[in-house]
Amino acid sequence: MTKIDRWLLPDGIEEILPDRAIKVERLRRRLLDLYHSWGYDLVIPPLAEFTESLLSGSGSDLDLMTFKITDQLTGRMMGVRADITPQAARMDAHSLQRNSPNRLCYAGQVLYTRARGPLESRSPIQLGIELFGEASLDADVEVMSLLVETLSFCGLEDICLDIGHVGIYRALEQAAGLSAEQSGELFALLQRKDAGLQQWLATNVADASLAAMLAALPGLAGDASMLAEAKVVLAKAPAEVLKALSEVEAVASQLAECAPQAALFLDLSELRGYHYHTGIVFAAYTSESTLALGNGGRYDDVGEAFGRARPATGFGIDLSKLANLVAYSHSVAAGIYAPAPPALASHSEWAGEIARLRENGERVVRGFSGQHVDYDELHCDRVLMASDCGFTVEPAAANAVGDESE
Repeated sequence: MTKIDRWLLPDGIEEILPDRAIKVERLRRRLLDLYHSWGYDLVIPPLAEFTESLLSGSGSDLDLMTFKITDQLTGRMMGVRADITPQAARMDAHSLQRNSPNRLCYAGQVLYTRARGPLESRSPIQLGIELFGEASLDADVEVMSLLVETLSFCGLEDICLDIGHVGIYRALEQAAGLSAEQSGELFALLQRKDAGLQQWLATNVADASLAAMLAALPGLAGDASMLAEAKVVLAKAPAEVLKALSEVEAVASQLAECAPQAALFLDLSELRGYHYHTGIVFAAYTSESTLALGNGGRYDDVGEAFGRARPATGFGIDLSKLANLVAYSHSVAAGIYAPAPPALASHSEWAGEIARLRENGERVVRGFSGQHVDYDELHCDRVLMASDCGFTVEPAAANAVGDESE
């Protein structure tokens, strides 16, 4: 019979042990407090929902990332969430039904059928915000500004915000009249910025003007000065393209004032979340990480499946990945070790003194009779002592290891 290593976890599924867990938790609390100060209300969505609501309006990409299970009570299909955004959209459309712009924030674990990238977790903690009910570019600017503020708040520097607009490519693709198969091929070529793009366009796009504009997209990237070239290259594009281009320009201009600590990189061929997003899309990077630390964008009308379509924009962050880059102190506060009640104090007196210390903000670890004591493992640097004069707290011997039965 094959021996099973019961301690093994599935590939990409991680546990978070005490030293790292306290760092992640403290960061979670600080960031949720930050979002609260901006007017975002905390919600805690369920871990699993019926797939009809969990995957509504989210596109096929999320469907493939979602673990599915059968509900034993109803026989219906359920999904373990791979993204909290659709749940927040359901809450906005159905559970809350607020009329004014609705700001929500959340932090919770999600589960992927497969990792999004090499060596990445399949069970990250997703932290994010969503802003519903506001269609103006001011909402996009607020959300992107808060993403930059999140990274700055964590002490990260050299922040770069990568901004695109899926409406530019979408309008050009539709004008080209491509089949579903051709659209998939073109999308893949642009995503890879493939050198064979021009040859493919020459073969598949009859309109030479449209082909030239699609071929130019990968090169339309850089700082805000790039937009002057884009206006020339896309001058004959459909009206939807010109509108999207003006939105990118307006957002970049506002962000230069609202989030001056971030460098802006505009990429008109950025198609992150193409099958889900409807407008401005963005991702945030720092010099400490080659992977995006947060990304998001506009996804209007996602609430339509719940009977209430509303404009929406937001972002998500992998909290545990972000915590790896945060440098602030996160060690467990040194505590007081309280041995088993000594002969000089009754159980009630001993318990009362421990309660008093805890009420004063101390971490107190109670011992047991005969316990092997390692102060380092217990994170204690002091010991509670009893004498005829009462109780005192004395320094613990450095690296002392003892046995209370001695």
